[in-house]
Amino acid sequence: MLNNGNLVLVTQSVPSNMDYDDEYYNTQTFDPTNAINSGDKLVFEENGMLYVLKRNNETQILTPRSNHSGSDNYHRVTLNFDGVLSHYYHSRILNSSGWNILWSQPDNICIKIDGDKGPGSCGYNNVCSLGSNNRPVCNCPKGYSLVDPNDAYGDCKPDFSISCDEVGRGSPDDLYSFITIHNTDWPKSDFQKISPSTEQDCQNACLNDCFCAVAIYRSNSCWKKKLPLSNGRIDTSLNAKAFIKLRKDGVRRPLSPPSPGFPIPESHQKQSWRILAILTSSLLGSSIMVNVLLIGVLCWGFFHIYKKKVNVFRPTSHVTDTVCHSFTYKDLVVATKEFNEELGRGAFGIVYKGVMTIGSRNVVAIKKLDRVAHEAEKDFMTEVNVISQTHHKNLVRLIGYCNEGPHRLLVYEYMSNGTLASFIFGDLKPTWSQRTSIAMGIARGLAYLHEECSTQIIHCDIKPQNILLDDYHVARISDFGVSKLLMINQSRTDTNIRGTRGYVAPEWFRHSPVTVKVDVYSFGILLLEIITCRKCLENEESYGLEAILVDWVVDCFQEGNLEALVRSDIEALNDKKQLERFVMVGIWCVQEDPLTRPTMRKVCQMLEGSVEVTIPPCSCNFSTTI
Repeated sequence: MLNNGNLVLVTQSVPSNMDYDDEYYNTQTFDPTNAINSGDKLVFEENGMLYVLKRNNETQILTPRSNHSGSDNYHRVTLNFDGVLSHYYHSRILNSSGWNILWSQPDNICIKIDGDKGPGSCGYNNVCSLGSNNRPVCNCPKGYSLVDPNDAYGDCKPDFSISCDEVGRGSPDDLYSFITIHNTDWPKSDFQKISPSTEQDCQNACLNDCFCAVAIYRSNSCWKKKLPLSNGRIDTSLNAKAFIKLRKDGVRRPLSPPSPGFPIPESHQKQSWRILAILTSSLLGSSIMVNVLLIGVLCWGFFHIYKKKVNVFRPTSHVTDTVCHSFTYKDLVVATKEFNEELGRGAFGIVYKGVMTIGSRNVVAIKKLDRVAHEAEKDFMTEVNVISQTHHKNLVRLIGYCNEGPHRLLVYEYMSNGTLASFIFGDLKPTWSQRTSIAMGIARGLAYLHEECSTQIIHCDIKPQNILLDDYHVARISDFGVSKLLMINQSRTDTNIRGTRGYVAPEWFRHSPVTVKVDVYSFGILLLEIITCRKCLENEESYGLEAILVDWVVDCFQEGNLEALVRSDIEALNDKKQLERFVMVGIWCVQEDPLTRPTMRKVCQMLEGSVEVTIPPCSCNFSTTI
């Protein structure tokens, strides 16, 4: 209920709980000529009547008058999770009648939620259609599937790649085709309009534009759209056609020669058996005993040759229970064009960009480990096996590995938006909702590594450079589990210490037992960096007393001056409660005593607001640690 007297329904940004400006339902109970005639409160009476009571005691009834009296029926009003406000009734006499709809708003939630912010009634790349009782039904278009199969209302991801890396490598006609669906649109995802245009011109324009995922043709005009698509809906009044770009079958060919992990083509298997059949038939003219012996020898030989070939093309026995591929070093040299495009480097080696077809992926990130002892093959394969069995949306997935002679490499899925460091420390400051979402994603990923994996994984090097962002800026933790492969005498900071200066927990310096709490400490530093978009250690000449981030944050918290931490970030300042909660969680995580720090599971609950965050003790001693 707004101060002006209108009752409105609006969408919110999750997890910041900040209201978006676009209203999708309004009772219109504001009288600009006389405030006393405006709405004051929403009333739901015992008789089942729902109305807005005005300041002059007049009423504006919202639900229709009906024969379903309160004495004979139960009534309830629900704001459903999908945004539809509904009034239901249920007979007190007939239990089998169930809950029936009496009234709901808005009439079409798919169309009414139409703001510039947020994905709409359904998730990104999803399509909303109106179901029963004016409730939305969400479906991914062909070629797309749910990011979370358990959330039908969530985001959809393409089952293929649309990449500008392929420009110049062949005709787009050879790579892509279109499917056409009617009266479907994502009206908030346009990046170019072509007018006038024909249907064929519209398809050609999208086909030859590597950024274009969908083209909408309507009224002799063409709108090109890029991912992620938002506010998807089916609207019969559109009279439009949507051309959805899909990758053609048969273009995902493995590198030549085939790498381990790819099955032998069926044609090769059939050819082997044909040769055996021809040879067998040519021997039938000899004596029966000789024939039997020769056929037996041939079968034995072909069986072992065939078995050897199959084994060559499968992952090694260390990872047979995973989907992890085994690659030869030559494969990865070809994929990276002799390691010519560097994506980044860290404690474990250099990461290169590679191109190879694995499932729906074309671009991969290949980490060349240069600090692993050559004799540590068993340890390497053990860690690969552990890492490959992790499955969480906030972890970078391991696709494959190479363990050949002195060469040890890991092949990961490619993250298009780079590192968190470049995102939060760049010139353009990310929004508060983006930052809070990223922080909670990292926390969930760490909680999974600490408590939900079959083998507990301590990361030991949580920092912005090891957090990658996917196409939708979802945080993905990288380099987890790799720390055990690092030779102790070649660590980044000091003997027996793993981690990076500024993020290392105090117990490392005391040679105390290392537990998952070292990751909690590093996460606390990272969380404060995400909140402030400031590095944990800055130049003292430029920043003075604010050079050490933790000390400055603690000072601001004790002085009640949280505004200084986010400066002119209006979105953060509008949600002081969440800002204070995140700051307190960060301070709890960087406590000097590891026993005082919360677990990552509790950190997740505190960030989400499901567990109360008490005022933390400010005995962090970060300066002493540094």
